[in-house]
Amino acid sequence: MRLLPHVAGCFGVVLTSLACATSADAGDAKDSPPIDRRILPIAEPTYPAYTELDVRNTEPPPPFEVTAPEKAPNVLIILIDDLGFGSTSTFGGPIPTPTLDRLAKGGLRYNNFHTTSLCSPTRVALKCGRNHHTANAGSIMETSTAYPGNTGKIPNRVAPLAEMLRLNGYSTGAFGKWHETAPWETSVSGPFDRWPVHQGFDKFYGFIGGETDQWAPLIYDGVKKVNPPKKDNYHFTEDMTDQAINWVKAQQSMTPDKPFFMYFATGATHAPHHVPKEWIAKFRGQFDEGWDKVREQTFERQKREGIIPEGTKLPPMPKDLASWESLPENNKKLFRRQAEVFAGFVGHTDHHIGRLVSAIEEIDEMDNTLVLYIAGDNGTSAEGGMVGMYNEMTYFNGVEEKVEDLIPLIDEWGSPATFPHMAAAWAVCFDAPFKWTKQVASDFGGTRNGMVVHWPNGIQKGGGLRKQFSHVIDVAPTILEAAELPEPTVVNGTPQVPIEGTSFLYTFNDGDAGERHTTQYFEMFGNRAIYRDGWLARTIHRAPWQTSGMQPLTDDVWELYNVHEDFSLATNLAEQHSEKLDEMQNLFMVEAAKYNVLPLDDRTIERANPALAGRPDLLGDRTTLTLYEGMEGMLENTFMNVKNRSFTITADIEIPEGGASGAILIQGGRFGGWSLHLRDGKPGYEYNWLGLNRYVIEGSEALPPGKSTVKLDFAYDGGGLGKGGTATLSVGDESVAKGRVDKTQPNLFSADETADVGLDNQTPVAQGIGYGPDETKFTGRIHKILLEVK
Repeated sequence: MRLLPHVAGCFGVVLTSLACATSADAGDAKDSPPIDRRILPIAEPTYPAYTELDVRNTEPPPPFEVTAPEKAPNVLIILIDDLGFGSTSTFGGPIPTPTLDRLAKGGLRYNNFHTTSLCSPTRVALKCGRNHHTANAGSIMETSTAYPGNTGKIPNRVAPLAEMLRLNGYSTGAFGKWHETAPWETSVSGPFDRWPVHQGFDKFYGFIGGETDQWAPLIYDGVKKVNPPKKDNYHFTEDMTDQAINWVKAQQSMTPDKPFFMYFATGATHAPHHVPKEWIAKFRGQFDEGWDKVREQTFERQKREGIIPEGTKLPPMPKDLASWESLPENNKKLFRRQAEVFAGFVGHTDHHIGRLVSAIEEIDEMDNTLVLYIAGDNGTSAEGGMVGMYNEMTYFNGVEEKVEDLIPLIDEWGSPATFPHMAAAWAVCFDAPFKWTKQVASDFGGTRNGMVVHWPNGIQKGGGLRKQFSHVIDVAPTILEAAELPEPTVVNGTPQVPIEGTSFLYTFNDGDAGERHTTQYFEMFGNRAIYRDGWLARTIHRAPWQTSGMQPLTDDVWELYNVHEDFSLATNLAEQHSEKLDEMQNLFMVEAAKYNVLPLDDRTIERANPALAGRPDLLGDRTTLTLYEGMEGMLENTFMNVKNRSFTITADIEIPEGGASGAILIQGGRFGGWSLHLRDGKPGYEYNWLGLNRYVIEGSEALPPGKSTVKLDFAYDGGGLGKGGTATLSVGDESVAKGRVDKTQPNLFSADETADVGLDNQTPVAQGIGYGPDETKFTGRIHKILLEVK
């Protein structure tokens, strides 16, 4: 092979090293310099130009291939949603979790691992190794604002772990819940930069938002919406597990030398608490003694099993929550059922995780798979309020459900007929031995989650307990160190913010090692704290069930705890160590400024409104939206906002011979929304108020064959949010029906149900026009729909 002088030089080999070679040494990489994995992607070498005419007289350069380091492990992150420290049997809780128990027996339990206290921030921080505000995820995506640290747009300068591993030779797959994409970036127009397949994952199968109906989920495969498989007793957790098993088996079959990184994040146990009846039945009667007694039993078991120190105290429950003994029997009956459903949901989830673990064992990859099973992205959710909810959407619309209305639904609790959540006192119970819950970033009930690490090839002795402070931002650097990969300084051309977490790999084989993550701030919706060297200073600004009436941030009272001596934060030392408290408060402000935590924003539901939050809004100030057949799956944040205002829908349709039926334009689903449709050929409009009240306006005559214009005018009463209005239905210029809608949903129709043209995805808004996209599909033709708001 002859090389042209000006191109001879570095053409190279990349396997685990990159050669800069000539033809004489091209196949010999043993003396080559190592790959510089700090700059990703690793650049392809410059290949030589050939001067030889006949290929038979030449040799090709060695192939370019990026592979992972020789002993790099597979990585499996399992993340459960809304599951508190005191829930699982592995950490002393009342709910058996045999898969977690089995992994703990062969691995390590961590009793001092922390999250951010909320979904999106934990997930973003987990997968980039930086604090949630550094990654612009100061709260959930739906409450993003215009301020740095809270914009909801993960910046390129904080590349995710999946991308680091993918560019270092891993196959990557994500299954289940995402909740890391800004809500205005979830339409067909994109951008798709912050969707899973643009955040380092080769494969994604799951839902993009914060929650989904487990019986009728909104699923994406990559960026394409797909319908769930049609099967009896379908449940999303089972489905995502099937998908994950199929992927990992196929990946290892095709490329057995290529390690995999799987992110397996269940929608469970976030509301809605949907679980098969046979799993609920397993827990019948097990919570009859109530939340106070179950909490105390968990606390004693945790001490007895050495999960918490013997001298730990059990703090009282928040004063807003009723004692079990003070409750009427009817309330107790309802609340017992709620706990049975939640426990069934936990057990069902752990069972399917067991299927995934067994599949990895079957392909003989378990020994070299680093498993991190994180039992909760935050504490158990108390967003169910004082009595729980038949329909979680009532919480987001400021509607308080009453026990007397929920009692008749007990036998349906957890089924497709409900979208349920449990009473807040159960959340505190399942967060034992702590006092608070999800959303409370200033209490370990909101942030301390049980974690098990399992890696036979990397952990010399299983069954241990690790007590060093660690945080969700420590996961990414731990995995990089385990894989012997450096932290990248440049990814896809963008210089990187240094990883802010600290690897806890040092704890794998040294339980007595000194703590390395020594300082950490916490903040969520005004609740804030600072940890340093065993001390925690904190203030409880708001309860998770409190959405208004908060005191000024400047009036918050700070407390001080010696965490090394007070596991559960039961003894406030603020008066005894006032100077230490001052020091810690000052430190919080330093850290808050450093990581874009300031200014603090304690608003919750109001921030769901883009106009109030100041964040981007896909449709902005537009007052008209033209819709066409085939436009479906439009999430609420990417559709015209028709709430709390008057609007008009004008649909130009065509009816075939024999008549037509089905959805014309709908938004929402069984638990709240509205529908313009034909039923038995007759035009109709139905407003479904939270699944609790239905208002039906319908014409008396079927539309004849040919073109028609169906028009719906909704005149909003005004005078505030959630008021009623008058709906007038017309065909052409003639009014065919008119009626009252007494009240409307002010804030949200659904977290996952969509707006659709010509069909009704997932659960049906209206009664009598079918179920799902096939049955509700409009059997005529839709030429155009104009939606106008006033």
